[in-house]
Amino acid sequence: MSGVERTELVPGYSISRIIKGGWHLAGGHGTIDRAQAIKDMAAFVEAGITTFDCADHYKGVEEMIGDFRAAYPELAKQLQVHTKIVPDFARLESADRAYIEGIVDRSLRRLRVERLDLLQYYWWDPDGFPAYVETGVILKDLRDAGKIAEIGVTNFNVAQLRKLVEAGVPIASNQPQYSPIDLRPEKKMIDYCLGFGARQLCYGTLAGGFFSKDWLGKPEPKGDFGNRSRTKYKLIIDDFGGWALFQDLLAAYANIAERHGATIGQVALRWALDRRGVAAAIVGATSARHLAENIGVFDVTLTPEDEAAIQGVLDRSTELPGDCYDLERDKDGRHGSIMRYNQNALKVS
Repeated sequence: MSGVERTELVPGYSISRIIKGGWHLAGGHGTIDRAQAIKDMAAFVEAGITTFDCADHYKGVEEMIGDFRAAYPELAKQLQVHTKIVPDFARLESADRAYIEGIVDRSLRRLRVERLDLLQYYWWDPDGFPAYVETGVILKDLRDAGKIAEIGVTNFNVAQLRKLVEAGVPIASNQPQYSPIDLRPEKKMIDYCLGFGARQLCYGTLAGGFFSKDWLGKPEPKGDFGNRSRTKYKLIIDDFGGWALFQDLLAAYANIAERHGATIGQVALRWALDRRGVAAAIVGATSARHLAENIGVFDVTLTPEDEAAIQGVLDRSTELPGDCYDLERDKDGRHGSIMRYNQNALKVS
C-alpha cells in the first residue's frame, strides 16, 4: 500500500489529500456513538488521514475533535483541523466584530487550541448583504492577531470571492462541491484561484455515497432518504441528467474499478484528486468502516482510457447552470430550500 498522499496547502502547512469530513457526525445521517466516533478519529490519524474538516454549525463536532485532542495528545500533535465560520442568515445585517470574534473564540475553546489551522468562511447571501467583505477583513485582523493561521472560503462564486481578494483578505484555499456530476468549479473558479495561488479542498466527491456499487443497477430512489447528504446529491443527479444517465456513469466507474482491482468510490476519489488545482478531497465518515478503502485510493492510477470512458458519459450530461453554489444560494429553489440557515446561534460552550 502506497500510504496517504500529502500536499503543502501553503508553504510550511502540510495536509493529507484525503480529509475526514465532520458533517456526517452532526446529525441527520443516522445514530452516532460519540465515544466510538472519538476512537475512530484516532484510527484515521494513525492511518495517515491527519486533516479533519468541521464547522461552527456542525452540532457537537468541534467539541468531539477537542475531546479527541485531550484523549489522544500524541496523535493530536499530528492533526490539522479545518473548521468554518458561517454566520446565521438572520445575523447577516448585524454581524459586527464582536459577533464574528465570538464565533472564532468559541471554536478555539471547543477545539482546545490557541490558533485555528484553517478557518473557512461562508456568508449565506453575499449579494443581498455585501457586508461579507467587511467581515472578511475582520477575519484578516483576527489572523493578524494570531487567532487564525490561514483563511479559506467555501461556496462563494468567483465574482463574490474576487471582492474578498481585492479587499486584501488572504485566501489560502477554496472548498467547492466538485465531482463528475458537478463540474461548476471548472467554469471559472479553478483558474481564478490558481491565479493567486489557492487550491481546492473538494466536497461531494462521493455524492453522499451515491458513487458506490450499492446504487449500481438499482431503481431510482424516491421520497425521504432519512439522510441529508443523499437528499442534497439526488437533486444534483437530477440536474446532471437523471437517474438513467447516472447509472451509465456508475457502470463506467464499475468497469474502471474492475480493471484496477478497486471500488467505485476509489475511482471517484482518484478522479477528483487528479483534477487540476485540487489539493484534497473531503470524505464524510460516521465511522472507520471505509477507512481502508479510502486509503486504497492512493494505489489507483487512472489511465487515459479510463478518463475517456468517464468523459464519454459526461458528454451526454447537462451542464449545471451558474457558478459555484449559485443554485444552492437561491433560498426558494429546489436546492436552497433544503438548507438550514440559522444553526449558529452564539452560545457559550
